[in-house]
Amino acid sequence: MPGLPLFWRGNEGEVIMSILIKNAHIIGAAENFTGDIYIQGESIAAVGKNLDIQAEKVIDATGLLAFPGCIDPHVHLEMPFMGTFSSDNYETGTRAALHGGTTTVIDFILQSQGHSLYEAYNAWSGRANGHAVGDYSFHMAVTDFNENTSKEIIDLIEKEGITSFKIFMAYKGALMIDDKQMVGLMNEVKARGGMVTVHATNGDMIDFLIAKNRAEGKLAPIYHYLSQPEITEAEASERFASIAGYTGCPGYIVHMTCEGALNAVRDNNRHNQKVFAETCIQYLLLDASLYEQNFEGAKWVMSPPLREKKDQEALWAGINQGLIQVVATDHCPFKWEQKLLGKDDFSKIPNGHPAIEHRVELLYSEGVRKGRITLNKFVEVLSTNPAKIFGMFPRKGCIAPGSDADIVLFDPNEEHTINAATHHMNTDYSGYEGWKLTGKTKTVLLRGQVVIDDGKCLVEKGNGKYIKRNKVEGKI
Repeated sequence: MPGLPLFWRGNEGEVIMSILIKNAHIIGAAENFTGDIYIQGESIAAVGKNLDIQAEKVIDATGLLAFPGCIDPHVHLEMPFMGTFSSDNYETGTRAALHGGTTTVIDFILQSQGHSLYEAYNAWSGRANGHAVGDYSFHMAVTDFNENTSKEIIDLIEKEGITSFKIFMAYKGALMIDDKQMVGLMNEVKARGGMVTVHATNGDMIDFLIAKNRAEGKLAPIYHYLSQPEITEAEASERFASIAGYTGCPGYIVHMTCEGALNAVRDNNRHNQKVFAETCIQYLLLDASLYEQNFEGAKWVMSPPLREKKDQEALWAGINQGLIQVVATDHCPFKWEQKLLGKDDFSKIPNGHPAIEHRVELLYSEGVRKGRITLNKFVEVLSTNPAKIFGMFPRKGCIAPGSDADIVLFDPNEEHTINAATHHMNTDYSGYEGWKLTGKTKTVLLRGQVVIDDGKCLVEKGNGKYIKRNKVEGKI
């Protein structure tokens, strides 16, 4: 090992430095030890204790945690929605993600009904290519499954590395598909080595309740919550899990919020069927009482809505029981002036919540520090499991020789306060304004390059790479 070079030649002859991270508290989904990490180019070359290797750059990580770059598999960047666009684009959104320790995001392409999947793919690729600061990949949301779109799935998986396909069981007339289309899509995706993910809420029941509340003049943000009771999510989750079990297609429920939906997954497992589940940081930490603040409650209007304290307890338990494998964000930010589009009618408030920057620090401070989860579980749900489920492991999601050198150096004791005036997301408020946290991202490496150091981003837009993903196995 001492003979490894300080420099070597990369593509087109450029000289790339070697980096040695010393004395880090290295955390993985199973690992927990103090040691060193040696990086050559974009990859990790060696991990161990007291490595006798010279490098051009040495980082002393004494007192810091080192864990694999986090993956947020649920974001919406520059997404068209309700007559506007989410306010973070690929530059601002992935930069904010890097500041918080998230090195890779998976965004959702939305097919327009009546149009092809590739038309949507080209539109989203155009927004992302040359603009992303961090690494990114795509899910494809299928809103119109037919003979033509079925054929496109083959090329999307084989050529573009898109192996996950999302369906909506809500937003009728825009995004929602019926059960017939769901079965057809699952059969096609299963045959090609992909996975179907789902927004699992009962769209017909929600539309009925929205119309009822509006007709009765109930227009405040709290009626967004009351129009989507727990049963709408529990029923749809059970239906999706049952159909996925019947078809044998790997399934994944996004943004699970409540005990009823969790029990649907638990019951499904009793039949030896496996559906993965994701929750989001807001559902672990915030609750529906925030909707009682008149229009201020619009800051937390998202779908599904925030739930009750008992649901938070169930979700934390679900993480520790292995029923929930991923904690994401559903990052879909809007500025306050955009939220004001619904000031007279809750159904016109753009649905979404800014969270991409603070997920890691919130989960550490509120989860690890408060004894709700272990350090290993923290890495598992933020990095390793998303990488495994979505076909990026072991390139992403672990600190091991041959993996991308995506590494977060994290101070477990630094105290700080969340403030919209200092965050890097392109929105003028925070859903966690004034929250005091312990634990902060200090240095972030992406593919062997220091991209964040002590609050400063050291790279420009275009630095991020598109990550083609492997076919999925439906297990971790």
